[in-house]
Amino acid sequence: MRDFYIAHEEDIRAGKTTDVYFIRTRKILREKGIRKKVFADVTTTSLPNGWKWGILAGIEEVAKLFEGMPVNIYAMPEGTIFHPYEPVLQIEGYYDDFGIYETALLGMLSQASGIATAALRIKIAANFKPVYSFGIRHMHPAIAPMIDRSAFIGGCDGVSGVLGAEMMGEKPVGTMPHALILTVGDQVKAWKYFDEVVEPEVPRTALVDTLCDEKFEALMAAEALGKRLNAVRLDTPGSRRGDFRRIIEEVRWELDLRGYDWVKIFVSGGLNEESIAKIADVADAFGVGSAIASAKPVDFSLDIVEVEGKPITKRGKLSGRKQIYRCENGHYHRVPADKKLEKCPVCGAKVEPLLKPLIENGEIVAELPKAREIREYVLEQAKKFNLTLD
Repeated sequence: MRDFYIAHEEDIRAGKTTDVYFIRTRKILREKGIRKKVFADVTTTSLPNGWKWGILAGIEEVAKLFEGMPVNIYAMPEGTIFHPYEPVLQIEGYYDDFGIYETALLGMLSQASGIATAALRIKIAANFKPVYSFGIRHMHPAIAPMIDRSAFIGGCDGVSGVLGAEMMGEKPVGTMPHALILTVGDQVKAWKYFDEVVEPEVPRTALVDTLCDEKFEALMAAEALGKRLNAVRLDTPGSRRGDFRRIIEEVRWELDLRGYDWVKIFVSGGLNEESIAKIADVADAFGVGSAIASAKPVDFSLDIVEVEGKPITKRGKLSGRKQIYRCENGHYHRVPADKKLEKCPVCGAKVEPLLKPLIENGEIVAELPKAREIREYVLEQAKKFNLTLD
């Protein structure tokens, strides 16, 4: 028996993390000698919370899952903006070879894309100021690295998870917990001990809401650490928060009045895109937990759209192979795959096809960029196409 209810990599590759009806389907097809090549689309008909756009994530894991299998896969590059009814990934092969992996494929894309989208929405709400993902404590530790990676490529400037950061080639980011101050028994001593012990490249951010009023603790921290103090963090609990914006404004005023204008204000604690939008102009950085880590997954589905070269699909879907084109001005066009677009029908700008080869007969043929490169791509699109939260 296992100690933790988690699937290992070998379980996923063996098709054990699937819905049982896919196992039964494969058994029926093989026992009846039905072996047909199909082409399938992965799409969503809607996004969580009425969102108008999403950020595609999880492509690297899908590529690794299908590496070595006799399939062809076409996909939008990881980090690409997508919309409902646009195929983000297509798979071609004999159904009895890949059907049992539908559950894993969709899970990899759905949750990662939900987290990445939530992260970018919060980054936009923060006016592109620094945002850090502190939410892995709200989810099972087995998927902490996936959460951190998805949050980072979605636009977060850093993540708190040690393993997640390590797997991306990044350094984890964090300040200090209330536990340090309570265990030391004195906030000033705790701040000084942090300064004395923690490696110097880590910014000195003092938590200033443990025992006293935030503005008085902020001044205490500034007096104790002086120029070494980078920021003060307000993690004020909801029961004491009142008007959080006014608290932040008070702290800023008192610090500036006494000449501590270099000290930044870092806020955290139950933040989401709505609450961040209200304080984005008065705070300097944001630590976000469940609003990113526990984001609702994108409801992707996989649908066969062609069997043995003939267009066919279920009701409510569009049959046949497709391509998604995007122009330089951000207009998207879904067309039959054999229809080539050279210019945007809306504005006449140059277009590019978004669905590109990922796997050819089991071999990964696309570049799998590092997380930081994907993050840069995401932020570049957000600014170029003027993404909004509406």
